[in-house]
Amino acid sequence: MGVVYIGDRNTGKTHLAMELANPHNENVKVSSPDYENLRRLLYDDKLQGTRATDAKKEVDNRELEIQVRLPTGYRTINIDWIDTPGEVWRKSWQGDNPKKWKNFLDTVGSSKGIVLILPPYRNIISNPNVDAKEFLTRQQWCNRFNRWVDFFKNDCSQARRVVICLNKADLFCDIDKEAALLNRKNWQERHSYVLQKYFKPIQPQIEQFNKIMARSSVSCFITSIYNRKLLELPWLYLGTFLSY
Repeated sequence: MGVVYIGDRNTGKTHLAMELANPHNENVKVSSPDYENLRRLLYDDKLQGTRATDAKKEVDNRELEIQVRLPTGYRTINIDWIDTPGEVWRKSWQGDNPKKWKNFLDTVGSSKGIVLILPPYRNIISNPNVDAKEFLTRQQWCNRFNRWVDFFKNDCSQARRVVICLNKADLFCDIDKEAALLNRKNWQERHSYVLQKYFKPIQPQIEQFNKIMARSSVSCFITSIYNRKLLELPWLYLGTFLSY
């Protein structure tokens, strides 16, 4: 199954992917590249953190293969991981780079699933050790999401499942408590709970998107590198609902 892993830069996608490959997994593991190779590729020991994506690249592509363990057996998810700078969404850039824009649209447009990683917004941050001013305001965050909705509607007609993850959940909630609570719910209950509690500013857009995209279904998650259950849930969902 083809899935695109996407989002703006500085949303935490790199660290999420690297942690997903951690051999101390439960039901989801990255089979290729392996953890050590991925760590060498993505992690900077001097900085004690993941390397920033090369901002000079208009579109940065990587590939991952994920194995998901379900009650019915293992399923493989092939991931196209795409980083995009803000310039990609400008009509002027698209006009100046038609081939790159077409390749990007072809990859996303033919995918059966899309995983969109969003950063938290300023107003939701509750961790006292973090400067909330480093994050977008609620209105800026909503405006940016509206651009993603337009993109999904216009260019992702083949996607059957759209997964939206509000990342860095450790900055705005008790991740262990939420993971335990979500573990007791079914997929629809999880989506409804997360949507109403954490996606409230964009809930109308998501509900509208679900109605007008007859072939697609949108599900919302919270993710964190510090809780394995939250980290794996979006991939278990995709493995459950997307066929080979």
